This record gives sequence, structure tokens and C-alpha cells, in this order.
Amino acid sequence: MATTRLNPLLHLSQRIETLPRLGFLHPNRKLKLPRSKPSLAIRPIRAKSTDASPIESATPAVDAGVSYSETFRLKHTRTLEGKVSVRLDRVKEGGGEGWRLVVGCNLEGKWVLHWGVTYSDEFGSEWDQPPPDMRPPGSIPIKDYAIETPMTNSSSPSGEQTYHNVQIDIHNNSSISAVHFVLKEEETGGWYQHRGRDFRVPLMDCLHEEENDEDEKKGFSIWPGAFDKFSNILLKTDGSHPKSKDNVGGANNAKQQNGFYEEYPILKEEPVQSFMTVSVKESDEEGKNLVGFDTDLPGEVVIHWGVCKDYNKMWEIPPPPHPPGTKIFRNKALRTSLQPKENGQGSWGLFAVEKKFSGLPFVLKHNHYTWLYNMGTDFYIPLPVGSFPTQFSRDKKKKDEQTMTDVQKQGVMYPPKVEDSQSASDVAETEDIINGIRNLVTDISSEKGPMTKSKEAQENILLELEKLAAEAYSIFRSSPPTFDEEAVSEAESLKPFVELCSGTGSGYEIVFQGFNWESNKSGRWYSELNEKISEIASLGFTIVWLPPPTESVSPEGYMPKDLYNLNSRYGTMDQLKLLVKRFHEEGIRVLGDAVLNHRCAHYQNKNGVWNIFGGRLNWDDRAVVADDPHFQGRGNKSSGDNFHAAPNIDHSQDFVRKDLKEWLCWLRKEIGYDGWRLDFVRGFWGGYVKDYLEASEPYFAVGEFWDSLSYTYGAMDYNQDAHRQRIIDWLNAVNGKSGAFDVTTKGILHAVLEKCEYWRLSDAKGKPPGVVGWWPSRAVTFIENHDTGSTQGHWRFPAGKEMQGYAYILTHPGTPAVFYDHVFSHYQQEISSLISLRNRNKIHCRSTIRIVKAEREVYAAEIDEKVMMKIGPGHFEPPSGPQRWQLATEGRDYKVWEAL
Repeated sequence: MATTRLNPLLHLSQRIETLPRLGFLHPNRKLKLPRSKPSLAIRPIRAKSTDASPIESATPAVDAGVSYSETFRLKHTRTLEGKVSVRLDRVKEGGGEGWRLVVGCNLEGKWVLHWGVTYSDEFGSEWDQPPPDMRPPGSIPIKDYAIETPMTNSSSPSGEQTYHNVQIDIHNNSSISAVHFVLKEEETGGWYQHRGRDFRVPLMDCLHEEENDEDEKKGFSIWPGAFDKFSNILLKTDGSHPKSKDNVGGANNAKQQNGFYEEYPILKEEPVQSFMTVSVKESDEEGKNLVGFDTDLPGEVVIHWGVCKDYNKMWEIPPPPHPPGTKIFRNKALRTSLQPKENGQGSWGLFAVEKKFSGLPFVLKHNHYTWLYNMGTDFYIPLPVGSFPTQFSRDKKKKDEQTMTDVQKQGVMYPPKVEDSQSASDVAETEDIINGIRNLVTDISSEKGPMTKSKEAQENILLELEKLAAEAYSIFRSSPPTFDEEAVSEAESLKPFVELCSGTGSGYEIVFQGFNWESNKSGRWYSELNEKISEIASLGFTIVWLPPPTESVSPEGYMPKDLYNLNSRYGTMDQLKLLVKRFHEEGIRVLGDAVLNHRCAHYQNKNGVWNIFGGRLNWDDRAVVADDPHFQGRGNKSSGDNFHAAPNIDHSQDFVRKDLKEWLCWLRKEIGYDGWRLDFVRGFWGGYVKDYLEASEPYFAVGEFWDSLSYTYGAMDYNQDAHRQRIIDWLNAVNGKSGAFDVTTKGILHAVLEKCEYWRLSDAKGKPPGVVGWWPSRAVTFIENHDTGSTQGHWRFPAGKEMQGYAYILTHPGTPAVFYDHVFSHYQQEISSLISLRNRNKIHCRSTIRIVKAEREVYAAEIDEKVMMKIGPGHFEPPSGPQRWQLATEGRDYKVWEAL
């Protein structure tokens, strides 16, 4: 799934309005920049919107009296209003009459109608595909329930320039009771629904008028259905009711014999680029400078600003008087609203600042909600102190700053490293850690320990072990063995000092999910993925998760049949072996998707129930659990939750466990898998999984334990300890020999980003609220996969906010997993930057984390004292102090800094 990628409709304007009383520019003169600054090269661009003026070029020059002037480009978003129209008309077809349904959209884009039908003899809200003669030209079937039809450009009923529509003809004698649809913008993958659900057009009154006189009051309207597989991506309705142009309905929406026409408003956000010009001039009032602000940002613009006395850019509140309407903001800054220009095209402001201050830092708040920064950090305007700076003084300032930096690097301001003493201190610290671990292990292993210790005490012991392990990792990473005189490669340096057990890897893994729900469609996915291996490796991934390899009743592979038949809809067994070999050549380990909970049968029993298996593992109905109501198993009762679409396997049977162990070992040897992604582990006891892992000895394994989080009256609870405890219980059952997907963290991120509740990202103890906060070395964090996203969309991540999710999981402890659809999208460069930062700073699954801020609009944390990150629209910058930070990467509502 990808967010909507939009072309900017408003570009940088080069016409600058005058700043009153400054005398900088005449209202119709173009922007002048000081000669000492390089010219701002801007190529002419024409805006797409009809009311925008063409961009003109500017020639740099100097205006008398201006000591400093700089123009900043501002990136923000604006909202486009559009509508979806639905029309149903009578038409003549052949010798009789029928109906024509027309769905239209007046927003630019490559639109597709994703639609299906329900029939009059069916109940519920499931979609079916329409009959072939009802499908417009160019329609493509999607699985067995929907059709996708491209919307074509044409003239709208109101004569609008942009209009896309689809016409669907319906026979009068059709048994279709309703048409369901959602809109999809194909270039971006954006979906449009009605209030989060699909549109539904009831047709029974139209197609069977003579049979439905008793339904005279039902009429025609668009009703939200129950198909909720999709979520909006930068597209949404504004929540208002549709307006009818044909006076359809009235109070009771009475039935219309000739059809109806209705419209639904939609709002679409797109990126826009504006400017802010800041100029400095000496004031007529002695001892003060005048700072002028000029911007073409529409709407309300508020400047949060302060002053600095030296070049460390520490914010201070200047003494009064302040500009009219200025308020003090949290005793940290001033908040001043800019004044709208007379022509309505932007706003301006004029501040008087005493000359004793050397700089003016500021940030912008646009239309109450959006914070704007300068390339991810505060804007900063240098001010002349006493007299106006010359080019010499500016050069001297840069030289002084460079000298200060050099001094710091030489250790004058910070204690120098003592290499000789470090080794001894490390040895002592390592011994302390080892003794601490021994004491904790002794405490856990004591006779009374497991039975009598409180849950909180056991949790604290576990946390202490994790902390000590993290310290040990840190010492090992910073102090490589001195006896090896040969250079150590980066790949070798990432290896752990001691591999604690199989199944958990080294701690530095980054997982790439190498498929989505549609990957089987081509029949040659292994070959297609083979062509992308070099690109995947270049992004920094260390593990790839491949789809289920076995013969399967469902083409996606999650309904396995003959486990030893590895010719699937993804490709042949030979193609799979070649793919794994190629990944290994690039240094990437490979996980196989092992579906152990259930298996589809080959034959029916004497009662006609499918529970007899064929192939190499020719089990009978003793292999099926006894309490599965659909498949009449003769095994023991299930040790977990039933999966109702296929026979649930009874893992308590010795012959079943023996066969599955042999199969996993065969896959390791024959295909070369390095580990497993374990499907639906809720279905059977984790102790059986422990047996399978001990037998197959994977390098890395991760289980899918997915159940619902805790809600009260539809709102997610703040405390999700019960949910993550169930995942921890499964991890304990497998004896810690596998990781588990951190479903808790994903669910909390949903609530955080959907409702701007970033305070949720800190639990009651100030720790991360998911599994990563309790057992980080076993938490595999993710934001999307083939089930939650892709074309299934069972639990799609909040649209347009995917990169905030990745900024969180790729900087935090745990093992992050990245979804295929996001890697091969316009997010790739941002994801690559975050992965590079994680590897560069050697963040691992046990990294330490300190949550710095968790408020309504912003969350910030420090990781390993090397990385600082923030997500959310609220303002945050690393605190000033001896530790200096440099912005490493940023995007929409997220920033990440590295320690200098």
C-alpha cells in the first residue's frame, strides 16, 4: 500500500509584497537578495490550478539598507475539494428498457472503480462478481468477488473540465439486488470510501418495480455497506450528507421512477510549496534591528520565535515591548500572528529586536495544526550586533565556529579517551555484568523462585537480564578483541560475541517481507524476486521472508496440501532453490513460511468429510483434532484456537510431530532455508513449536500470534499489558527459541496516528508499550504485512503515516520487519535512509531506549545515547548540552538525529 503521490499545484511565487515601513521593496518590484549570497536559481513553472499565476524569474540585487535577506522554501499541504457522483437512469436496450449506473469523480488522477454485486437470493454483505455481460470494456476480475474497471475521461453533467466515470448497464430482469464499490487512484494506490466503508447502491426497487410496491418508501440512495477491507489514503469524505441535484427523496427519500443522482464530497490533500522571506534592517530607533517577515502562505500564520545572545542558538524570550498580539508560549518562546496582506495573498510581520542579540530562531505554525521547519530544524536568522556585519565578520564567525569544533574534537572540552585504561575498565565492567547475570539466574532457579515470586518480580528480573545483555553487547561492540591484527569486515563485526541459542539471530537483523497477497498471480514470483536481489541487498536488509512454498488449495499458499510438493503458484522447486542460493550469495538469510497449524486433505472419509491426507505424509483422521466441528477428527482436543477453513492438525500425536520435524529438517537441507516464519501459532501449544525449533535448529524464527487488543466502548485501552502478556506467554512456551511479531506495538501505533495520541507510546513505567518494552530481543516489530495491508487490507496501517511507523520501529530495539509494498514504492529512499542510520549506529534488538517526551502531538526518544528521534506534528528538538546532535534524516512528521 502506498500513500498518494501528488504533483504540486502551487509553486514558489517570485512576486514579493512590500513590508510596510521597512522600505525594502516596492509592492510591484521583484525580490532582491544581497550580493554576498549566491543567486537563487528558479526555473519557470506553471501551476496546474487555473487561478495560479505563472512563475517569473528573479534577478538578485541589493536593496539599500538591508543587511541580511533570505528566502526559505516551505513545504506544506493543501486540501482539494471534489465529489463522487452516482447516477441511475432508465435506458432503452434492444426491445425493452433497462438501467444505467454511472459513477463519476471530478478529481485529477488515474481512477479505477473496484466493484461487485449482491444477488436477491443472498444474505449478508459479501461481494460477488457481476455477470460477464454487465462488465464494461477493460474490466479485470479480482479474485472471485470483485471487478476493477478503469474510469474514463468525459464531460460531466455540469460541464466540468475534469471528470472520470464508469457506465454499468443493468438488465431489467436481473436478479442483482445491489452494486457495491470503492474508488481507487491507481497511480498512488489510494482508496476512497464513504465514511470508511464501501458504497452500496440498492437496485431492487428499480429492477422489480412490480414486485416491490410495498417498498414504496425505501427510495434510492447510497447506503454504506459492510465491506471494510480498505482504508483511505490521503482521501476522505468530509462527513457531510450527500446533496441531491434531482430532488431525490424528500423527507422519506421516496421512490423515483426515473432513477436518481447524488453527490458525495471528498477531500484530498496534496503537497504544496510556498516561500518565506526574512530581511533584516537597522531600525530608526537606536539600538534595535527590524526583522521583516513576508510569506505567500494562505490562511493563518503564527511565528513561534525567540532570540539568542551567542551562536549556540539557545532560545530566550526577549524583553518587552513585543509586537502587538504577541503571547508568551510555555515560558519558552513568543507566539506572534502575522498580519494578512491587503491583496489576500499571504501575510507579513515586523519585529523590533535589540542589537545585543545575535540571532532570531523561529518556527511556523500554519492554520492551527501544521508546524513548518527549515529542512527539519529551526529557522535561524543572524542579527548584526552593534554594527552591521561585513563579509569579513561573517567569515570570521565561520572560522571561529570551525575552531571551536576542532577544539572539541581534540578533547579540550570533553574528557580525552585513555585507551590503555579502557581495556582494564572494560574487563572489570564485564566481570560485574557476568556476576549480575549469575545472581539473577540463581534467583530464578532457586527452589522457591518460579512458584512464589510475584509476576512483577519476575518481570523485573527479566528486564534486568535484558539490560545486562544490552550492556554486554555495548562493551563487545566498542572493544573488539585486540589479539586479531587483521581488519574485520563490517559483516563480521555484526556477529555476536556469543550466540545464545538458535532461532534468535545475532540481534542486528532487519527483515524484508519478500511478497504480498498478489505475488502468486504471475506464476513466476521466484524469478521476479530473483531480479531484485541486488537492489534488496543494497538497502541493508539481512533477512528475507519468502511465501509458503508448498502445494496449496489457495494460490497464496496458506492452505497447504502435500507438504513435500514444492511446485506452487510462486514457481517451481528448482526456481526456489536458485532464489535462496542467490540471496545467500548476497549475504541475506532466508526464512520459509511454515504453515503447521492446519492442512488440507486429499480424500473424504466414509461420511464425505475431507480429513484423509495423501502424498508422502498420508495421515488419516487421527491427525485431526477431535473438537474441530467441521472435520470429524479422531485425535485429541486442540491445544489452541481452531482455524475453521481447513482441518486443524493434532500436534499431540507422536507420528505428526515426527513427520513435521523431518519435513522442516528436509527443507533446511534441500532448499537451504535459514529459519521460519510460523503461521497462526495461536492454533497449537507453543511447547510443540519448541520441539520443532530444537529439531530444525533455525538461525532465526518468528511466530504470528495475532489476536485482538483491549477496547472499551470501541476505544482502545491505554493499558495493553494483557495483550502483550499473551504474546510473552507464547514466547515462554517456546522457551525463548523464537521471536514473535509485536502485534501490540502495531495496534498502539494505529491509535496513536489515527487520533494524534502520541502519549500512548509510553506505558505506565515509561517504557515502550508493546512487546518491545518487555522482551525486546524477541519482539519483531512491523507496521504492515500481506494480511493487514496489500489487497486484503484486514488491518491497514493509517494512510499517509507509514513513514512515522518506520521511523519508530527502525530506530527502536526489537527486530524490525519491512513490507514489500512499502520498499518498492516512493517510500524506498526514506526507508533506505532509516536502515542505513540503524546499521551505522549499530542499533540492535537489545538497544537501550529512553523516552524523552510522550505527549498528545509528539513522541521523542533517545536510543543507545547515539540516536534521537521524534514522530508527530508537535515540535521537538534535542536538548542543548554537552551532547551535540545532527539531523540525519526527516520526512513528514518525523525526524531522526545522530550524536556528533
